[in-house]
Amino acid sequence: MKNNLIKTFILAALITGGLSSCKKDLDRTPINTATADVVYNSATGYKSALAKVYGAYALTGSSGSGSSDLGGIDAGTSDFLRLYWNAQELPTDEAICAWNDVGLHDFHDMNWTAGNTFLQGLYTRSIYQITVANSFIAESTDDKLASRGITGADADNVRHYRAEARFLRAFQYWVLMDLFANPPFVDENFPIGKSYPTQTSRAALFTYVESELKAIDGSLLPAHTAEYGRADQAAEWALLSRMYLNAEVYLGAGKGRYTDAAAYAQKVINSGYTLATNYRNLFLADNNVSNPEVILSINYDGISGQNYGGTTFIINSCINGSMNPTSFGVPSGGWGGNRAVSTLPQQTFGDYSGNTDKRAMFTGSKITNDDESTFTDGLAVTKWKNITSTGAAGASSNGVFASTDFPIFRLAEMYLTYAEAVLRGGTGSTATALQYYNLVRTRAYGNANGNAAAIGLNDILNERGREFYFEAQRRTDLIRFGVFTSDSYKWPWKGGLIAGRGVDSYRTIYPIPSTDLLANPNLKQNTGY
Repeated sequence: MKNNLIKTFILAALITGGLSSCKKDLDRTPINTATADVVYNSATGYKSALAKVYGAYALTGSSGSGSSDLGGIDAGTSDFLRLYWNAQELPTDEAICAWNDVGLHDFHDMNWTAGNTFLQGLYTRSIYQITVANSFIAESTDDKLASRGITGADADNVRHYRAEARFLRAFQYWVLMDLFANPPFVDENFPIGKSYPTQTSRAALFTYVESELKAIDGSLLPAHTAEYGRADQAAEWALLSRMYLNAEVYLGAGKGRYTDAAAYAQKVINSGYTLATNYRNLFLADNNVSNPEVILSINYDGISGQNYGGTTFIINSCINGSMNPTSFGVPSGGWGGNRAVSTLPQQTFGDYSGNTDKRAMFTGSKITNDDESTFTDGLAVTKWKNITSTGAAGASSNGVFASTDFPIFRLAEMYLTYAEAVLRGGTGSTATALQYYNLVRTRAYGNANGNAAAIGLNDILNERGREFYFEAQRRTDLIRFGVFTSDSYKWPWKGGLIAGRGVDSYRTIYPIPSTDLLANPNLKQNTGY
C-alpha cells in the first residue's frame, strides 16, 4: 500500500499528460472538454486525476526521471522538495553545499538575485502544482458531477477529493506566501488565455489561504482517517497552526495569531497521533509502516516513482562514495554535496560528540567549514537513509533512487508550536507547553534526563533545530525569531564571509523571478531586488 497514489499517478499521467502546458506562468491551457469527459467519466477516473495532483509533489514529470513539467531547469533538479529544501536549508545555520552549480552558493552566501535558476524553479513548480489543482477543482463541481452521472457515494468521494485538491493548492499558496510574499494569483475561475494573472499581496494571500482551509474543513476526511499520504482534517489544522505561528512575519508586528496557532496545534494533538518511539525510524525507507506521528507526507517509491529530487536527493547529497553508500540503501549513490554547518553540531546540539541526544546523527573528522566547496569541510548528516528499520535495503531500481517518504507535518511540530505560541502570549497553559516540550525531549534522550524545569523562546528555537534539522523548516524558523538576516547571530559563510555577517533585511523574502516579471506586466518586484 505504500505508494498507491504514486503508482496511480503514473497511469493517470499517461492519460492526462496534456493537462497543462509547461509555460512558466499561471496562464495554462486546461484539458479540452472532450478529453476531460474521458478522464473524469467515473469516480475511479477522478481518483486517478487526483493522483496527478499529488504526483506533482513527488515526481518531476510524467515520463520518468529525465522528464520535467517545467522549462528552463534540469529535470533532476526540478522536483518540488529538492527546490524547497535548498531554499529552506542552504541559507541557514544548518546546511551548506559543496557543489558549484551556478546560483547554488548564492543561498548560503545570501546574495541571490531574481535570476537565480533554483528560485525560478521553485516558484514555477509551486505555480505548476496550483495549476494542476485548479484544473481538478474546476472539473469536480457538483454541476460537473451531475452532468457526468456521478451520484450518491461516488459523488461524495469526489467531493472529498476536491477538498484535498483545494488543500494542496492552499499549501502551495502558503509556500509562495512564505518565500516570495507577493506572487500572481489565480483560482479555478480564472479565464485562461484571456488576461495576465494579477499580483496578490502577502496579507491578501494569508486571508485567502486561511479562508480556503476553513472552508474545506467539513469536506475533508476526519482527522487521522485518510489513506496514507492523503490530506485529511489534521493536515488542514497543521497548516493553519503553522501559518498562524508565523502570522506576525506575514502580516506585520502586533498582528500575531498565537492563540489560534496553539488552538489548532491542540486540535491535531487531540486527534490520535503519538510520537514514534524511535526518532531515527522517522527517516528510513519503511517510515510509512504503522507510523503514528506523521500527519501528511510526500511519498516516494524508488521503483515506480523515479526522481532525482525528493529524498533521493537528500540521502545521496548528504553522503559521498567513501561513506559506504550501501549502508544508506543507495549502493550506486553518494553525491557528496550537503553537510552540516558547524553551528548545527556545535551550538544547536552543543558538543554533539558527548551528547546523549539520540537525534544527533553526524559523522566525519572535521566540524569547521573552511571551504564551501569541500564536502569534508563539515560533518556529514546521516539522518536520512534508504534502509528500513530492520536493516534491509529500501526499494530502488538502480541503487540511487530512494523509497523513503518525507514528512510535511508530524506531531512533534504541533507540540513545539503549542509551546512557542503560548510563550509568545497565546492563550493556553504554560504547564502544558512545558509538558509538550519535554515529551519531545524525552523521546530524544530515551528518558527524562534531558527534560527542562522551565523554558524560554530561545529554548524553542534550539529545540526546533535539533528536532527538524534537514527537514526544510529552518529558514522560516530563523525569520520568525528575527535572526535570519541579523548580525546578532552569525554562522560560517553567512553573507559570504567565513566568519559570517548580517545581510539586508529584505532577504527574508525571495525575489519574484525575472523571467516572470518579463512575461507578466502585472507583476512588481519585491523590495530590495
